[in-house]
Amino acid sequence: MNKICGWLDGGNASTVAAPEREQVIGRMAHRLGGLSGSTVQSRVGQSGAVGVRSLPGHIELGKDGDLLIALAGQPRWSDADLAARAAHTGFAQSLAHAWRERGSALLSALHGRFSLAVLDCARGEALLAIDRVGAEELCFAQRGGSLVFGATADAVTAHPAVRPDIDPQSLHDYLYCHMVPAPATIYRGVSKLLPAQFVHLRKGALETGFYWSMPYVDDGPDDYPRYAAEFRHLLEESVRDATGSSQVGAFLSGGTDSSTVAGMLARTGGSRPHTYSIGFDAEGFDEMEFARIAANHFGCTAHEYYVTPADVAAAIPKVAAIYDEPFGNASAVPTYLCARMARADGRTRMLAGDGGDEIFGGNARYADQEVFERYGRLPAPLRMLLDGVFGHLPDALAVGVLRKGRNYVQRANIPLPDRMEVFNHVEREGAANMLTPRIMKGVDTDRPRAIAREVYGRTRSSAMVNRMMHLDLKQTLADSDLRKVSRMCELADIEVQYPLLDERLMDFSALLPASYKVRDGQLRWFFKDALKDFLPQATITKSKHGFGLPFGLWMQQDATLGRLATGSLDALVQRGVVQPDFVRQLLERHRSEHASYYGVMIWVLMMLEQWLQAHPDARLES
Repeated sequence: MNKICGWLDGGNASTVAAPEREQVIGRMAHRLGGLSGSTVQSRVGQSGAVGVRSLPGHIELGKDGDLLIALAGQPRWSDADLAARAAHTGFAQSLAHAWRERGSALLSALHGRFSLAVLDCARGEALLAIDRVGAEELCFAQRGGSLVFGATADAVTAHPAVRPDIDPQSLHDYLYCHMVPAPATIYRGVSKLLPAQFVHLRKGALETGFYWSMPYVDDGPDDYPRYAAEFRHLLEESVRDATGSSQVGAFLSGGTDSSTVAGMLARTGGSRPHTYSIGFDAEGFDEMEFARIAANHFGCTAHEYYVTPADVAAAIPKVAAIYDEPFGNASAVPTYLCARMARADGRTRMLAGDGGDEIFGGNARYADQEVFERYGRLPAPLRMLLDGVFGHLPDALAVGVLRKGRNYVQRANIPLPDRMEVFNHVEREGAANMLTPRIMKGVDTDRPRAIAREVYGRTRSSAMVNRMMHLDLKQTLADSDLRKVSRMCELADIEVQYPLLDERLMDFSALLPASYKVRDGQLRWFFKDALKDFLPQATITKSKHGFGLPFGLWMQQDATLGRLATGSLDALVQRGVVQPDFVRQLLERHRSEHASYYGVMIWVLMMLEQWLQAHPDARLES
């Protein structure tokens, strides 16, 4: 788990005096985080510097003439000559050769999990990029002709040219999405790279683009036997490659993805794999039964832990502090506790099942939205009739079936992907009723939807399920779930790999006909059918859940959690971030109406305040 940072000064300007460059790159590298035992190495050039924080033996850093190279992850070349060079001279040197020979076109031959920086000090040129799924992270800021970058936004703001000024727009977007969606970060003027995106600084101008996109085929050949055989082979290969030689374990929630990874680990490992599962003593949240079914089915050595409210209260400040920006996915806490259990048991690497839903069609909204898409395929005259009857039905008449008809027509008339946000808390409450006027000043309330539209519209497919999965690869995976699991494993001091996001599996899934992903309302039709003789039947038929946290319920029952939450929300009011009336109504609704639903927004706000407390240098202008 290595991370990079650095900067390149363009033109005649210098953001850091020569005697201070070692000190600045060291300060930036310190803000990268990393596993225990990580060390920092750096290279300083005439007009820039690069640093890597990594475990010994995993550092890829180079200085070749006027070139500075920094590399993180486990990259590989598809080009035979470059692969041979990497094996002989090291990957950093092969990257320097590729840059001189191909420039930014080198990215088409680069695969695997990586983030990279190539700084050409002589030409004032720089290239930054991350892998195809966004498993690695990279943030950047342009200041004049200079480019500052780091695996965390905190590392970027450690550079003297970049101020840690909180962007009010990002506060709004955080409340909307429960994380700050790329390309933004919490800091003004600091950006995040999207999956498969690059940044190229040349002659003082910054160019961004994508070197790869999912190669979807909407109407591929219907060759089920060939697909099924290839799929099983690729699953085994991806799990085997992700396992490596480490003391490996696997997250096991009992869902389709984690059960598949655990089962393949049992098949490829030659011994009983160690699996780690989390339970909750709360009705509707505990899925330990399904984890046990999978563990028994595959002969795993199962490890279990039941989370308590005290565990959650103790973990909250740690979880908030390790992120470089506010992060409101509550399942981060059980993920951390599960990874911590594995590390205490001697594991050094975990396999996570993230990604299967987003490449094989497993999220419930894919089937739900198809119901509304059918409306758009009705003949125009019939739609006009239904709009006239149901679309503007007054509340007094909208009862029973008529109310359902009106709601259906109104939602069906909202295009994707906007339609997925109909029940978003910020949409229903109104941002201006939540945030104070000083925060709302200049905020574009449409920006989260605009970000989603851009990704949805950029999909190389006309099939709805592929376009929704393409959006989820960015927003659900790269922006949220991968950041959740990777950072929580870092907090637990354990490495993590994602075998279902192996590029071979991603390319394979893209070639499947769209109907293989969702068929007649059945999610992951091909995935489950191809593994019906491998997975337990209970796993195949269960509904999706994951490591959900019963925070809303426990906040009512546990005094410590309740005080932590209400105290955090009161502090946000005192900071002038949220309106006191909104907080008062939110807490009252949580007590009297729906604890789990309103508990989600309470968690999001609480984690914002906890993050602000852990980042006192972050400035919120008054």
